[in-house]
Formats: sequence, structure tokens, C-alpha cells
Amino acid sequence: MKKVNLFLKTVLKKILPDKKSERELKSLAKKVLLIAKREAKKYKADAMIVGSITRNTWLPEKKEFDIFILFPKELTINELEEYGLKIGKEIVRKMKGSFTLKYAQHPYLSAKINDVEVDIVPCYKIKDTTELKSAVDRTPFHVKYLQKHLKKTQANEVRLLKKFLKSHNLYGADAKVQGFSGYLCELLIIKYKSFLNLLKAAVKWKLQEIIDLEGFYKKSEYSELKRIFRGQPLIVIDPTDKNRNVAAALSIENYFKFKKICKMFLENPCEETFFGKVNYMTDFEFSRTKLKRGTEILVICFKPPEVSPDILWPQLRKFAERIKSILEEKKYEFKVYGKDVYTDEKEIALVLIELEVFSLPNIQKIIGPPVFDERNSKAFLEAHKTPLIGPYVENGRWVVEIERKFKTAKEKIIDSLNKPVEILKAKGIPSYIADALAKGFKVMDSSEIEKLLKERKDVGIFFHSYFNKEKIV
Repeated sequence: MKKVNLFLKTVLKKILPDKKSERELKSLAKKVLLIAKREAKKYKADAMIVGSITRNTWLPEKKEFDIFILFPKELTINELEEYGLKIGKEIVRKMKGSFTLKYAQHPYLSAKINDVEVDIVPCYKIKDTTELKSAVDRTPFHVKYLQKHLKKTQANEVRLLKKFLKSHNLYGADAKVQGFSGYLCELLIIKYKSFLNLLKAAVKWKLQEIIDLEGFYKKSEYSELKRIFRGQPLIVIDPTDKNRNVAAALSIENYFKFKKICKMFLENPCEETFFGKVNYMTDFEFSRTKLKRGTEILVICFKPPEVSPDILWPQLRKFAERIKSILEEKKYEFKVYGKDVYTDEKEIALVLIELEVFSLPNIQKIIGPPVFDERNSKAFLEAHKTPLIGPYVENGRWVVEIERKFKTAKEKIIDSLNKPVEILKAKGIPSYIADALAKGFKVMDSSEIEKLLKERKDVGIFFHSYFNKEKIV
């Protein structure tokens, strides 16, 4: 225990913000809040600072805070959006910053002031979460709850947890990461008191572990809770809203990964088990891996659409699933072994398809209806008037042999995607992805993939992750 505590002290020295940075960030937050309150007053609204800065649980590598503008609940959604954007733009103008417009349930400003990211978000001022009009209305209640229940001495425990998760790519409840939000981290420290206590408890967690800080539910109701939140591996009841699971975004894979890294760190507390190790695949390793597996790897590459990551990542995953279903349609007979997606969200989006069956013979056997089924037999024979071989009868059914239209999976993918955007969408390709594909795409084979791996380390990290799935139990 002494060894691990000593190690965590050295980690804290590395991850704590320096006093100068802390002063500058808090000073900027006060200035922005003052302007926000003045501007909000014009619309009978108020403003508050939201985020880890208010509890000293932020990590120095990302300087950020949010300003929430709390409007009277009598305002319409349109009025809230209009006034919220006006206030946000005025704050940015007065602070000489820049901004982009982003969308959640309603639009908000994502600003850059000095070197700090500041989201300016409109919401309704409500008495309690039973009056919710949108998800962001809940946030002020989170702030109040944490200010009351998270002890000052626990701030660094939260920092340790956040850095531990971040090092293993588990920090963030967004669609890309599917991990632990900052709010969830703070609730877990409130529950278990310290970073180490949490790790010890997590190792013993069962699937669908239930954490109910406010005791909203009796133990006898837990089976019903598991049914309500089915498919969600960790259930942490929001202490400000008993109908919400704070851990809903956590994927099953990442739940097991967290349990595994907790166990690894407790068994061997060191730099590697805390901070993790970044591995990437070289072009040579890819070539060797492909040869060993005996599969074919294709990568669909295109420029990602300019949409928020929370839209982009789910659409990418849905696109990969659609490609799999197209290839595996009975009339094409290709077989997908595995798939994955990656994007840097700016220049490149990739769908990796690993194929078990990727090349097929020139001819294709088409098995028709039973010969005694007169109506369907007539339709089948009419549809196949000039086959290469047949029609003939096999096991009481009509059979023809025809020339196969697509002999490789690459040909089929190119044909399916090389269509106008309306047809792509009609085929079930997600809308923003369809728009991007219509502007151009490439289906890469081994030689092109090897070249990409030489050029981009981030792609190498993605490939290593796909081909080296870790044992998680």
C-alpha cells in the first residue's frame, strides 16, 4: 500500500496544473462570467460557470470551462436559442475571441478565448428535474450536487481517475469514446472516497452493477432497474434525476476494459499500468499480420463530413454495418470477418473491412424453386433465359449457372458506392456519410494501406487496436 501511495503522489505532481495556469484560468472565467451575467440580465436570465474548474478537478492539458445561460422557463425554444446565441456572440466580441456554432438539442457557441475553450450554452432555469425541457437543463443541478457532496480533499482523487481513464482512452461519454464522463468520475469518487478504493471495488463489480448514491431504489427493485437499463453494463443513478443512468454511454467493451486496467494497476502500480502504452502497427507488421490471418483487408477512405463527432461516429459505425450487409447479401456471397471505423474528424475517415471470403469464381449457381411449383418455376425460367449452363434439375429444383457480376468484394463496394447521393441514401447509407462519399472516396487494398500506415501514425494506432484485441477477463 505504501508503494502505491508513493507512486500516486509522483503522478499527481505530473498532472496538477501549475499555480500560474490555475490563476489565469480562474481569472478569465470570472471575467467571462461577469460579462455573461450583464448580458443575461437584459433577457431576465442569469449565468453560471459549469465544469471541473468550479471544483478544481480539471486537468492542465485541456483548458476549458462552460458558461450556462439560465433563461426563464416561460420562453419558447426559439426565443431561448435566439437570445442564447446573441448573449454568446456578445461575450465573445467583448473578450476578443472567436467561435463556431455547434448543435446539441439546440444550438450553442463553442468559443476560443485566449487559449481557453469556452462553451456558452443556453438552458432553462427550473426548480427541479421533473420540469426538464432539454438534457442540458439538468447540468446546473449536477453542479450544485457536486459542490455539496464532493469534498475539497477529493479533488485530486478525481484528477487521478480522469488521467487514468484518459491514458487508456476511456475518458469521455461522447459517441467516439463511449466511456466515463467527468460527472460520472466525480460521483464514483463521492461513492468510494478515493481513487484506490474505487479501483478495488471495480475489480469486483458484476455486470450491471448498481450505484445509487441517494438510495432512490430498494434492493428489491434492482432487478426491475436492470430491466429498465438493459444493455447498460454499469448503472449509476443520477442523484439529481432518479430516472437517468449517468453511465449510459459506457460501452460493454469499455466496462470490461476498465475492470481489467484496475486489476493490472493494483497488481503492479507503475508508469505503464497507470499511463498505458501507445502501440501502432507499421506497414511491415500489417503485411505479416495479413499473411498470418489469411484474410483480405479493404479500407474505404474519404474526407469526413463537417458535423459534430457525436453525429459522425455513430454514422460511421452504421455505414460499416451497412457495407457488411451489402457484401453478405445472398446473391453476392462475400463474407465479412470483422470491421471497424476511424476518423481524425478533419481530413480522413476510414472503414476497415476484413474479409473471410473476398474473391469468388467466375460462375455462380442459382438455385430456383421446386419443379412442381409451376407459378414460381415459370417466373424463374423467364428470368434466366440465357444462362451459361442450364436450366437443369438438381434435388427436385431448377438450377442455372450464370456469369458472376462481381468477382471481388472491392468491385462490389466500388459499384455500390459509386452512385448519386440520393441512391446512396436510399440504400441505407447514413445521410452525412452519403454526402461525403458523393464527393469522392477510395477503396484501398494492401499496397495502398501499407503506404497510408507509413504516412500516418494515428492510422497505425487504429490498425494495432483492431488486430490486437486485448484479453479483458
